Amino acid sequence: MPKARLERDRDVAELVIAAPPLNLFDATLIEEIEAAVAAVAAEPPRALLVRADGDVVSAGVDVHVFAGLDSAGADALTTRLLEITHAVEDLPFPTLFVAHGLCLTAAFELALACDLLWAGEGVQFGLVEAVVGITPLMGGTQRIAERAGPARARELVMTGGLYHAETLERWGVVNRVLAGEELLPKARRFAARLAAGPTLAHAATKAIVRAQLKIGTRHADGLTAGLTSHLFDTDDTRGAVASFLEHGPGNASFTGSDG
Repeated sequence: MPKARLERDRDVAELVIAAPPLNLFDATLIEEIEAAVAAVAAEPPRALLVRADGDVVSAGVDVHVFAGLDSAGADALTTRLLEITHAVEDLPFPTLFVAHGLCLTAAFELALACDLLWAGEGVQFGLVEAVVGITPLMGGTQRIAERAGPARARELVMTGGLYHAETLERWGVVNRVLAGEELLPKARRFAARLAAGPTLAHAATKAIVRAQLKIGTRHADGLTAGLTSHLFDTDDTRGAVASFLEHGPGNASFTGSDG
């Protein structure tokens, strides 16, 4: 049985971590997530929802992955893991991670690579790599710093502690916390709403946010025209403007294409 699978419902794809009970990130799961991300990049949906089967999202990385690694092997592993993070961040459509249970290390870092992170009430998150004498390899530290600031990142990683979704929502790491029975149905409806929106404009939004994080607000201002002007040549924008003028806001439909 595969440890990760892709499902599609119209314009929304779901990447499912499917190796319960612990959904450990072993060599096979890492490889299958790589393949799934490559597949959605090659045949893009208009939104991606990432979730897991079982009672937990993931108990983290299978420590067997680290056994016997020397510095060269660790360098190769870190490079590979970060390539997954970058591939997810570079997807040109909205991505939503849904955490219904315990979410540790690589799974948490995968969540941080997504545009949005929703969690169930009381769900715990952690970057607990300190227990095996390392620090996160998949970019989690710097992405916590992006969302919550450097002091929070140092605290979360250095303590190796578990943090509730409600705390991380206050920090700006988690976008929404919902009751467990509501989480996935509402997340799916939200993903469908994103998928029905102006996909090319969403891609531009992602690029502008990334530019602001990388080079600052004024430099991102300088890139905005180049990232957005082409939208005015698309049927989506032209149709939405015409719809607004004729019918008011909220009545346009979008195809997500360049036409």
